[in-house]
Amino acid sequence: MAAANPLLEDRPLPAFDRIRPAHAAPAIDAILKDNRARIRALAPARPDEASLLRPLEAMEARLAEAFSPVRHLRAVRNSPEWREAYHECYQKIVDYESELAHDKRLHGLFEDLRQGDSWASLGPARRTEVEHALRDFRLGGVDLPAEQKKVFAANERELAERQARFSDRVMDATAAWTLPLPDESRLGGLTPTDRALLRVPDGAGHRASLQPPAVDAVLRRAADRELRREVYAAHQTRASDRGPHAGKFDNSEEIEGILRLSREQARLLGFGTIAEHALATRMADSPDEVLEFLRGLLERARPRAAAELAELRDYARAECGIAELERWDLAFVSERLRGEKFRVRDAELRPYFPADAVIAGMLELAGELFRIDIERREDVAVWHPDVRFYELRGADGELRGRFYLDPYARPDKRGGAWMDSCASRRRAADGARPAAAYLSCNAAPPAAGGPALFSHDDVLTLFHEFGHGLHHMLTRVECPSVGGIDGVEWDAVEWPSQWLENWCWEPAVLARFARHHETGAPLPAELAGRLRDSRRFNAGLALLRQLELALFDFRLHLEYAPERGARTEELLAEVRAEVGGVPAPEFARTAHSFEHIFGGGYAAGYYSYKWAEVLAADTFAAFAEEGLLNQETAARFERCMLAAGGVRPAREMFEAFRGRPPDLDALLRQEGLLAESA
Repeated sequence: MAAANPLLEDRPLPAFDRIRPAHAAPAIDAILKDNRARIRALAPARPDEASLLRPLEAMEARLAEAFSPVRHLRAVRNSPEWREAYHECYQKIVDYESELAHDKRLHGLFEDLRQGDSWASLGPARRTEVEHALRDFRLGGVDLPAEQKKVFAANERELAERQARFSDRVMDATAAWTLPLPDESRLGGLTPTDRALLRVPDGAGHRASLQPPAVDAVLRRAADRELRREVYAAHQTRASDRGPHAGKFDNSEEIEGILRLSREQARLLGFGTIAEHALATRMADSPDEVLEFLRGLLERARPRAAAELAELRDYARAECGIAELERWDLAFVSERLRGEKFRVRDAELRPYFPADAVIAGMLELAGELFRIDIERREDVAVWHPDVRFYELRGADGELRGRFYLDPYARPDKRGGAWMDSCASRRRAADGARPAAAYLSCNAAPPAAGGPALFSHDDVLTLFHEFGHGLHHMLTRVECPSVGGIDGVEWDAVEWPSQWLENWCWEPAVLARFARHHETGAPLPAELAGRLRDSRRFNAGLALLRQLELALFDFRLHLEYAPERGARTEELLAEVRAEVGGVPAPEFARTAHSFEHIFGGGYAAGYYSYKWAEVLAADTFAAFAEEGLLNQETAARFERCMLAAGGVRPAREMFEAFRGRPPDLDALLRQEGLLAESA
């Protein structure tokens, strides 16, 4: 089987040209069987790095690297076969991980190592690895009585099933809806790029869909208000009991089940709420600290947001003929007002952001900052012709990392954007193996006969995901559980990604890659300056939207009680009343497609985006002070954070870089809110 199954080959990168759904379950079965036998045979009299940590690390890496392409292909080439293969393997891995978490003998070996003579000889990374493992044993239920362990393991299995089904239903609901647009008059306001995106493939006419670039195009630029409402309503009712497919992909039961199981797991471990359980591995120390942080930002944002909303409403009435501003009008009216105030319009910017040039410019920037060479390779197997593969090498030729970039939306690809691990940096028998990453975005693909043209938002998204990728790839830690993004507190993982976004606003950086796709002319300096000036446009309203989602998520997981049920709509109404802004329509079902918290690991953690943005803004402020392209500043950031993995707490990493604790004022200045808060 090993010779015939590419997932069982010991190779640095997946054989995407040969991996099929039928390979998944046999490979995972074989690895789990072998791992179980090896774990049973582990019997060191005095556990140390060589007799305990390295064997377990090798087993975990083999399993992770075999399952990684299965998980990834389910997201980027979704099909019934890949979905079934993923679900089958995922459940087996969840069961296996529950076994390990409840293995008292294995837990005892880690305790013996922590208390034994070899502890003093371990390096910082290995010590953190052991401390994290002991913490995870506790959080995994190792100390529970036997009957409660059975309940805990069964809950974990059902929770995994429900989270996977939640995501599947969102994807199905997204793919199921289209709206034919045979009448050209409905396309008013849309740019040629937008129209190309909505054109029916291999057919006549146009149609709206729920693919991310299409939704963005309609909501931002379609002059047909009813079209905007239809697209908004279909998008906001996905996978729910409302909307055009009401009940067909309904996630209501999954939401209730996920919350019920998560609370039961928290209570079994001695936590009062899901939120308290989640904070056990995060920077924030308590629910009160999170709520105070979010509500403190809310108070700072309110005056600015109120003025912005009043301006939008006045403009909508006077210039757009909209007497009552609705949520499906917000992006459209904002886009027009922003265009008038700053003379910055998507149609004017896109020609200067051809995908190839943006990607090359981003890689050149990272190469200069961190003194690395990033080169594309054409001889590596990929899963789609659009996918590109790159290698990162240090000045001495050392291979520092590898990554795949999948930039465009497709019908069989999950929405949104993400970075995921293909492989973690580790020490293998043949030497150090660098980390490898998947970077996935959903920009509009190339139009027929022309290049793909990014919006500025697409540029921001690309840089964001590459920031995650740099964090994963530039690590120097060779213990996978605390290297790269692993082992880093969840509310700090957005730090490098949000930090890298800042360069997309800087005229000096844009001048390096923003060139007209037809003429080669650089983005005019005056237009680049206006783009930067527009950064704070409606920043207060944008912050309110993030705080609405973060407060809803955190309160949901803090207040959930089975006897009351999820009460998602009631809670959303309460949060929206507290936050303010444009009221949401009664039909909206935001929670039902909120994959971040019900399928993506951000449960009670959506606040992380703003929490980490404080770190990111303050980090970028150091570059602004010392020089945007200052290699010494970049080297310090790489040493203190990017290369450091999760070996020490994020607070310590930040203070090592900045020489002081993080300053909230850095974020307030970035958002233009400091004057209003004085």
